[in-house]
Amino acid sequence: MNDTPRSPRISHVSWGRMEVEGVGVGRDFKLYPGGGREWDWRETGTQHDPGIQPADVEELLEEGATVVVLSRGMELALHTSPETIKLLERRGITVHVKETQEAVDLYNKLAETQAVGGLFHSTC
Repeated sequence: MNDTPRSPRISHVSWGRMEVEGVGVGRDFKLYPGGGREWDWRETGTQHDPGIQPADVEELLEEGATVVVLSRGMELALHTSPETIKLLERRGITVHVKETQEAVDLYNKLAETQAVGGLFHSTC
C-alpha cells in the first residue's frame, strides 16, 4: 500500500452521527483510500431493502479500495443486494458486511495496513 493514500479514520460513531478525520461530521459516509464524503442514498435509489446497490460501491473501487466494509446499520436494517456482493467477488475484492459499530472497528483496523473502502450507515 506504499503508493496508495491511507483511508481516513473514523474517530466517532453514535446514533445518527459519525466523525471522520479529514472528511467531517455527518450521518452516513462513503470512505475510500485518500478521502471520502457523505453518502446520499438518493444518488442510487438505495433503500434499506434490497439495500446497498452495485452503484454504491463503484466509487470505492474507482478510488482504489481493495477491501470493502459495508455496514448494516445500528439495528441491522440495511441490507446488501446480492448483486453487490457478486460484483465485489467478481472483481476479487474482499468484502465484510457487519453491524455499524463492528464495521467501524474493522474498517479502522484494516485502514492501518490496507486500501480499504467502506459504506457506513449510522442509524437503523
